[in-house]
Amino acid sequence: MRICLLASGSRGNALYLESDECRVLIDAGLPARELTRRLAGIGVRSEDLDALLVTHEHGDHCLGVGPLSRRYSLPVYLHHATRAALPNLGRIDDLREITDGEAFDLKDLRITPFPVTHDAVAPVGFLIETALGKIGVATDLGIATRLVRERLKGCRALVLEANHDPELLRDGPYPWPLKQRIRGHHGHLSNDDCAELLGEVVCDRLEAVFLAHLSHENNRPELAQAAVSTVLTERNLCAPRVVVGRQDEASVCLELTA
Repeated sequence: MRICLLASGSRGNALYLESDECRVLIDAGLPARELTRRLAGIGVRSEDLDALLVTHEHGDHCLGVGPLSRRYSLPVYLHHATRAALPNLGRIDDLREITDGEAFDLKDLRITPFPVTHDAVAPVGFLIETALGKIGVATDLGIATRLVRERLKGCRALVLEANHDPELLRDGPYPWPLKQRIRGHHGHLSNDDCAELLGEVVCDRLEAVFLAHLSHENNRPELAQAAVSTVLTERNLCAPRVVVGRQDEASVCLELTA
């Protein structure tokens, strides 16, 4: 199993997952040409993707969905309410609607969408079950509900939001209403929130934590990494690798093996 954050941040998000039989992109928040370039950088052709999965309708997650799907004839999986919230998505020849809590199979992957709290119509995270273990994806959420915590337990790899440092957000340039939105229950997880969530779901099988959706203005990679590293140290877990997603380039690709 191979995992890579192609892009992560408020200007575009895309997560690449590859198993023995399947290649999927979760969110496509960059132009199709740039996504194709970044995929090529990790040795993947866009036309070899098996599907695009969409977490919610915000532009930094779905900008390239329509163009990429049409250009390479890729099926798109998204919640029916999310589709209704994207009137400009354009023609999608193979649109497959998903429902919270209802698992679906994609070749050798079993994927379960689960609801998260965010200011979108029907935002979801994903639990991906593979022959090598589980991968949990939860970005763009204001709070980690009990359901989110349950879904993320026992994973070999986690992709978690670490959007902002509370003090940088408080003292930063954003207007107060936007700061309130980010800090609210339908906003984004802070570094401390991310670390708390990790502490509740971490297990001995965990091998990698990808930190996603860092704010360029209100966070620093070293602050996000320090927050989660503290939790891992407290649990005496030295094995998990912490990878911080970036906006301007793809992260390292990590492989999970038997």
